[in-house]
Amino acid sequence: MGQVVLSDCSVRLESGRILHLIWNHGTRIEAGNATAALEAVNGAAEGGTYPLLVEMAGTAFISREARAVFAQPCAASRIALLGADPVDRIMADYQLNTEPVPCPTRFFISRPDALAWLREQE
Repeated sequence: MGQVVLSDCSVRLESGRILHLIWNHGTRIEAGNATAALEAVNGAAEGGTYPLLVEMAGTAFISREARAVFAQPCAASRIALLGADPVDRIMADYQLNTEPVPCPTRFFISRPDALAWLREQE
């Protein structure tokens, strides 16, 4: 499967090694688009499990219902949340502290650090 482009995000499997979910800047993440993103991640994985890089910089909001969706297991073996500023960190920390995570999950501001952490288990 190639890249899946949805109205609020895109998902692709890069080089067969890392799933990559990119949320559009300003997106309000609600249950519907969270579910669509998770389905796209699972579809891109084609039955496998891979590390997942989630670019969430500039997302505007994550609803309680969306946080519950993200607590469900998916094709991700580990998840690196990549943000750009303290607001992104607060949103990620809130997610990580209010809902269980289905696999090891960490927040990063540095893309190289996030990718290095994702590749640790290869």
